[in-house]
Amino acid sequence: MPKRGVLLLLKPLDIYPPIPAAHHLPNLPPSSSSPSPPFSSLNPKIVSFFNDRLKVHKDTINLCQDVLRCKFVDWEPVICNNLCHPIHHVDLVITIGGDGTLLQASHFLDDSIPVLGVNSDPTQIKEVNESSNDFDAARSTGYLCAATAQNFEQVLDNILESYMQPSEISRLSITVNGHPFPTYALNDILIAHPCPAMVSRFSFRINGNNGTSSSLINTRSSGLRVSTAAGSTAAILSGGGLRMPISSRDLQYMVREPISPGPAEAPLMHGFVKPDQSIFVEWYSQEGVVYIDGCHVIQSLKFGDKIKISAKAPVLKLYLPQDLVRDHNPKSYRWRSVL
Repeated sequence: MPKRGVLLLLKPLDIYPPIPAAHHLPNLPPSSSSPSPPFSSLNPKIVSFFNDRLKVHKDTINLCQDVLRCKFVDWEPVICNNLCHPIHHVDLVITIGGDGTLLQASHFLDDSIPVLGVNSDPTQIKEVNESSNDFDAARSTGYLCAATAQNFEQVLDNILESYMQPSEISRLSITVNGHPFPTYALNDILIAHPCPAMVSRFSFRINGNNGTSSSLINTRSSGLRVSTAAGSTAAILSGGGLRMPISSRDLQYMVREPISPGPAEAPLMHGFVKPDQSIFVEWYSQEGVVYIDGCHVIQSLKFGDKIKISAKAPVLKLYLPQDLVRDHNPKSYRWRSVL
């Protein structure tokens, strides 16, 4: 049982603009002298959907707080956007939101404090199917979240009674010109131009701890993405990458939209990096940005910067959903190395 208490990190309630209920929407004729009232042209089903998303999120927060009040633990709620210092002096962090909230919290955690994600607004397959002709009714994916409102108390009890143990999930470390970033990536990083439509020039190679190194790969493209196993189901998968077992310590990289790679370089635009290897990138564009876990953390680059990416980062102790805990199949992706 935690002795120093629980930090409850909440997804903000103002993620959507306030939308009046469908029956409160004004029904005024448009005129050339005044703009149409806000939301007046929205499908009432969409209005109802977003209002319900906010309600479900609020209800989940209230339920989790009610459960914690019944337990013999101290706890404190904090809006995750208000975090500005590393998290210390608690035994457990609980995030209420989705994977984005959990990602945001991970940037303030080392490898000593476990975190439990609560998906506050899970996607309902029936709702998605019924609304498919009107709009996308997908809610939160919650891939890394082990709990929902329905099972939160049972999962929490299992944690407090030590029936459930956290998994150690790999993260990425990044250095620029020898200076390490103060935070680590749980999902992935993207190195690109600040304008994603711009072509960037950079070179990269894979270095091993034993002094081995691949040949230098020169490329013009829209950027370089590197993911952990946890992030292999996110953007890199959408770009044609492969899903990795959550327990893997490997990294996966992919050059985005390479321009006319030669026959020898084309197979090297996508590959895997072992835990004892690193990716060394030389940036040859006037501007650049390192995006860590989407847009959660952003670092500017300039011409000539040298970036090192590796899995030599503190792990994140994370309580995983049971289907991911069982995901230890090393044959679920094919190994491809440039060394």
